[in-house]
Amino acid sequence: MAITDWPADERPREKLLLRGATTLSDAELLAIVLRTGVRGRTAVDLARALLNEYGGLRALLGASQQRLCQSPGLGAVKYVQLQAMAEMGRRCLRETLTRGDVLSSPEATRHFLSAQLRDHGHEVFACLYLDNRHRVLSYEELFRGSIDGASVYPREVVKRCLQTNAAAVIFAHNHPSGVAEPSSADQALTRRLQQALALVDIRVLDHLVIGDGEVASFAERGLL
Repeated sequence: MAITDWPADERPREKLLLRGATTLSDAELLAIVLRTGVRGRTAVDLARALLNEYGGLRALLGASQQRLCQSPGLGAVKYVQLQAMAEMGRRCLRETLTRGDVLSSPEATRHFLSAQLRDHGHEVFACLYLDNRHRVLSYEELFRGSIDGASVYPREVVKRCLQTNAAAVIFAHNHPSGVAEPSSADQALTRRLQQALALVDIRVLDHLVIGDGEVASFAERGLL
């Protein structure tokens, strides 16, 4: 049965308009983005099958184009739609830490940085630049590497901190392995960055290591 033959209050789009987006299941929300199904399957059926195949929305949205397009009914157009939706979500979250916001909640900072970095398939080193009242100046992903690591250059970090007029900074990088435990190399790098920035009176407030579902804080572990 086509979705258009369903009762109006059971159709995803009409249900969203009547009751709000929070009342829809993951499959119903995904069906709205997919827009159409395939022969013998409605968009909702297709959405449910994809969620079962990938184990949830996060894994689905993080799938490569090559893998996603192997699924029946999916092609480049639907891949683009899904990636656009995922990026809008990340940008929406980024706006929660807009310029001028004070970092009064460590949990919000962790959540923001985790959302930006956890799904990268390669290591990314990022900086959150702050003024002397810990208000956000900007967020920037500075270095990208392979699955094993990223080359981080202290001179470039100092240069960018001075350019943004930062008084303090929070570093973050992801571990594609999913394990958030800081390595000895992470600790050595942080010490080098801390020493370099101290020469220009810029404080390192924290360095967060982003894993899959967990975040390790240098500050909380007494490593700063």
